Amino acid sequence: MEAMVDATDSQMAALADLVASLAAAEATLSSMQAARDGLLALAGRLAVDIAQQAHHPDGADMTIRSVAAEIGAVQRVSDRTVERRMSDASWLVDRFPSVWHAQGEGRISAAHSRVIVDAGAHLDDEADRVDYAAEVIEAAAVESPNRLRRIARRIAEKYQKRTVTERHREAREKRRVWIKDGDDGMAELGMHGSAAVVHGMFDRLSQMAHALKEENVKAAKGTDSVRDERTIDQLRADLLADLVLTGAPTAHDTEDGLLEAIHARVEVTVPASSLMNGETTSSAGRCSPPAELDGTMPLDSWTVRFFAATAGGWDRVFTHPTSGAMLSVDRYRPSEQLRRHLRARDQRCRFPTCGLAARKCDVDHNVAAAAGGATSHENLAAFCRRHHMLKHHSPWHVRQGPGGVLEWTSPTGRIHVDEPPAQNTVTFAEAGTVAAPF
Repeated sequence: MEAMVDATDSQMAALADLVASLAAAEATLSSMQAARDGLLALAGRLAVDIAQQAHHPDGADMTIRSVAAEIGAVQRVSDRTVERRMSDASWLVDRFPSVWHAQGEGRISAAHSRVIVDAGAHLDDEADRVDYAAEVIEAAAVESPNRLRRIARRIAEKYQKRTVTERHREAREKRRVWIKDGDDGMAELGMHGSAAVVHGMFDRLSQMAHALKEENVKAAKGTDSVRDERTIDQLRADLLADLVLTGAPTAHDTEDGLLEAIHARVEVTVPASSLMNGETTSSAGRCSPPAELDGTMPLDSWTVRFFAATAGGWDRVFTHPTSGAMLSVDRYRPSEQLRRHLRARDQRCRFPTCGLAARKCDVDHNVAAAAGGATSHENLAAFCRRHHMLKHHSPWHVRQGPGGVLEWTSPTGRIHVDEPPAQNTVTFAEAGTVAAPF
């Protein structure tokens, strides 16, 4: 029996209206996204025009950063994200205007536009881009973005004037590795590189995982030993971690083993009570505060206890028992106390919307030392290199108030206040009950 055979005429009419309304809403959304791209591209052009007036030697890079920071602070979005959006929007609006217009008219979606632009990104001749766009827009009008991807690549290949070898040589310059935080104390490590190398890496990991799996099965037969129940996926992940954390890059290392001597570093903050008692649940049903990696990622108690047992030293962060505010920092073997104090207080870059960990940031004077600024925690803060440069080479200004509160003034005069993040600690109510700092 058909699934909707019992539907009434009025129900089918309501469904038809709903589908039509959703189609109209999607077209409107695509139009609004195209309008946003136009404004972002315009912001990029304005930044370039401003920089060209002053003949800036950095090619407008710092001006674009400043403009992106202005937009991001208002939208509560990272200026890196805004700058990337500005770049993507400029690429769409300037190089593929017909695609942008088609999206603005609601004929194709933003997802279709991304597929078209990505596939034709290497078309340098303007006439080729115009012909390519006209052909692929027709396909986009009747295909989903996923199915359009293969079609767009095939169409783009017809207009390519360079060989795959030439394009691959250029694409290799963009190889990189990145990390993406996940949930439950997990993260992803990604790599963009030569397909032959990446597939070769995966194949070797697979061969090693299968060989280890077979050896474990043989070793467990006829014995009382515990069988290794890890899956091939789990073995691949564990082998990759082992190779990266303990292996030596023989093809790149120096004669004295400089790279081999480098060890991985992470920064973990853990409430003392959690370290002593592990993860516990209070009478109110709330879990005790977990340890955190770089002030953002929760970590399980097993990992924390492992780090605690192997760490050469710990920074102690003393906090107020009721407010949770940081009071001071010391160490059993003190060194660079002021830097540790700032890392513990700031936890991340102190520019609004930026979340780069403090240990990866510069420590900078709010009032320059040359202008009489004191080298103290009242006049220092952690800034990532990007926002450190923005502070010194753009109209952005910062003033530090009591408690490490920073007041940023943007080029247009807007005020953005950034407070030190809450400490990962336990606080106590007056009645003596434990409350998590949420």
